[in-house]
Amino acid sequence: MAGWRAYGPAMAGPKGIDLARAGIGAMTGLLLAGLALRGLSLGWLIAPFGASAVLVFAVPNSPLAQPWSVVVGNGVSALVALAVVAVLPAAPWVMPVAVGLAIIAMLALRALHPPGGAVALLVALGTTEGWAVTLGSVVLGSAVLMLAGVLWNRAAGRAYPFRQPDGPGPHGTTDPTPQARIGVDPAGLQAILEDYRQSANLGVADLARLVGAVEEAAAARRLEGISAADIMSRDLVTVGLDTPLAEVAELFRSHGFTSLPVVDGDRLAGVIFQIDVIRRADTMTAAEMMQTDVPLVRAETPVGALLPILSDGGTEAVPVVQDDRLVGIVTRTDLVSALARRLAGG
Repeated sequence: MAGWRAYGPAMAGPKGIDLARAGIGAMTGLLLAGLALRGLSLGWLIAPFGASAVLVFAVPNSPLAQPWSVVVGNGVSALVALAVVAVLPAAPWVMPVAVGLAIIAMLALRALHPPGGAVALLVALGTTEGWAVTLGSVVLGSAVLMLAGVLWNRAAGRAYPFRQPDGPGPHGTTDPTPQARIGVDPAGLQAILEDYRQSANLGVADLARLVGAVEEAAAARRLEGISAADIMSRDLVTVGLDTPLAEVAELFRSHGFTSLPVVDGDRLAGVIFQIDVIRRADTMTAAEMMQTDVPLVRAETPVGALLPILSDGGTEAVPVVQDDRLVGIVTRTDLVSALARRLAGG
C-alpha cells in the first residue's frame, strides 16, 4: 500500500495567501497582457500564456519562471517554429520538429520555459499572420506578463526576479549576511546543481536557502534539551516608560549592555537597543525610544528556536515573558556561549 503514496500529491498544501497571490496575480497579469496586445492590434491571449502565468505567479522562484526564460523562451520558440514552417513542406511531422528544435534553442540560450514548447506547437499548427505580427504578439504578451509578475510579486512580498543582483547588506556594506559567510559558495552550489542535472529545477539562491535552513536545523539539534530559561539573564536591569534619555544612556555606558527592557510595572512594554539611543537622540523618554514589535519567547522555548531570531541581524536580544510579565532576556552573547559549551561537550 505504501507504494500508492507515490501517486499522491508531491507538493505541500498551500496557504490561503498563496492561493490568492497565484490566482489573482495570474488573472491580473493575463488581463494586462491581453489589453496590451489588443491595443496594438496584435490579437488577444494565446493558450501558452496561461502556462506562463502559472510559473510567474505560482512558482516565481523557479528558474523556469524567471524573466529571461519567459520572454526569450517564448520568443525564440515562436521564431524557430516560424522558420521551420517556412523551410519545410506542410506535413504532420513538422510540428514535432518545431517543438524539438525550440527546446534545443531554449536550452542553448539558457532560457528553458515549458510554455515555449506550446508556443512552438501553436505556431507550427498554422498561422495566417505574418512573422512580425506572430513574433511581436508572443514577445510583447510575454514581456507584459513578466512585468506584471515583477510588480505583483514584489507587492505581495515575494522576490521576483528571484536571483537578485548583489547589493548592500543590512548594514550598508557588501558583506554577505552572517549566515551566508560559512558554507558552500555560490559557484560550488552551481556546480552541485549541474552535476546532478538540477539547474533547470532549482536555482542557486533557492538551494542556498535550503542549505542554510538545514545547517540551522542541525545547529538547533545540537542545542536540544536546552530552553530559554536555561541561558537567559534573570537579574535584569530595566527602565520605566518615563526614564529620561540621559539615564538610559548612562545605564548602557556603565553596564556595557546592548539592550534594555522597558517595563510598565512588571509587564514588558518594549526594548531599547543601543542603536536606538543614536537614532532617536532627540527623544526624551524611554517610551519614545523603545521598540515594541520585538519577538518574544517563553521560558520553555527551545534554544534552537532562538537561532533564526538572533542570527539574522534583526535584533540583539529576545525578552522572555510569562503572561506578558518579563522574566528574563536572552542576548546573542548568551546564545553563542550556550552553543560554544555544547560544541565543546560541556
